[in-house]
Amino acid sequence: MAPSLDVPLEYVRLGLRFDRLEPGFVDAYTGDRRVRAAVEDEPAPTPQGLRDRARALLGELDAAGLPADRAGFLRGQLTGLECTARKMAGEPVPFLEEVRSYFQVDLTLGDPAGYAAAHAELDALLPGSGALAERYAAHRRREECPPERLAEAVHALSSALRDRVRADYGLPEVETVRYEVVTDKPWSGFNYYEGDYRSRVAINADLPHRLGQLPHLVAHEAYPGHHTEHCRKELGLVERGARLEHTVFLVNTPECLMAEGLADLGVQAAIGAGWGPWAAEVLGDLGLHFDGHLAERVAAAAAPLNRVRQDAAVLLHDRGADADEVAAYIQRWSLVSADRARQQLRFLTHPLWRAYTTSYVEGFDLLSRWLDARPAEQPVADRFGRLLDEPLTPATVAGELRAG
Repeated sequence: MAPSLDVPLEYVRLGLRFDRLEPGFVDAYTGDRRVRAAVEDEPAPTPQGLRDRARALLGELDAAGLPADRAGFLRGQLTGLECTARKMAGEPVPFLEEVRSYFQVDLTLGDPAGYAAAHAELDALLPGSGALAERYAAHRRREECPPERLAEAVHALSSALRDRVRADYGLPEVETVRYEVVTDKPWSGFNYYEGDYRSRVAINADLPHRLGQLPHLVAHEAYPGHHTEHCRKELGLVERGARLEHTVFLVNTPECLMAEGLADLGVQAAIGAGWGPWAAEVLGDLGLHFDGHLAERVAAAAAPLNRVRQDAAVLLHDRGADADEVAAYIQRWSLVSADRARQQLRFLTHPLWRAYTTSYVEGFDLLSRWLDARPAEQPVADRFGRLLDEPLTPATVAGELRAG
């Protein structure tokens, strides 16, 4: 009898092959360097070959003898890879099917009545003359961190959040995050996980960073977000559990929705209610002052507007709306400038990234509901800790919610 295929190892190799066609598709790799070198020495892959390999591995899963949670994780990842390969090969894939294949969620448009209610709440929080969009923009400008103080503010918040996360969740003793301020990037912050419990977090100084937003950025990228999750899974799933599939992190797969959702819940998981005054105190020690109470209330009021960017992707790619119409929709409901709306459109029309916004929008929504549905006696840290440690998938979490 032929030996059974090592599906986790073959999945890792497959993911590394995608990176040869689309550099950056592998967000992080912490596995054996010899495996990556061997993949680099292979003949150049083709989209059709990657598609066929993903399908073959999906067909091998049931016979691989893996635990249910491990097989479920790999099935979701391979389904996402198969869809990406089809798109790379030029096959037409409807947008909603693409999103479902990547992230295990079904999209619907947001409710404009909910956006209007958010506008009304912001209108009450930001009184004064002029249109709401102008007053909202003025509020955001008042909170801007001086660029020359950005690194100092980030380090202060990181240190304070790290203390909280170490106490509530635990971290490997040797973990470390190195921050650097960069320019000319399309994002506000990015975590480069290097393995061995080390991350490099880049903060883009070209974009204005608000004092009331910086706690979320640092929590998202480091404590208890991406860096913390990578550390905990490298220790628990890879080193102790020998789960090779967690040595590679691939974009446009279900693990992205889980990672972005838990990272966006970072401040809630580390600080909870009162995070605004907490951050104001931390930054106030540096002479950087903002109204923490107001920042927290404005953030809560504006939260429903995060869904507008996903609406824009659906309108563009599923409903056939033109770019001008979608830009106007973003500008109206997100209360942003025309330039900012156009900047969002550039991301939403990128062939690789056009669906990725869903990982933030639906990830935060799904995991927020799951976190809130925990038993009354269960601490937040216990529930959130599962996200850091377990190979959960969107389908698994949705199933737990349905089961009550």
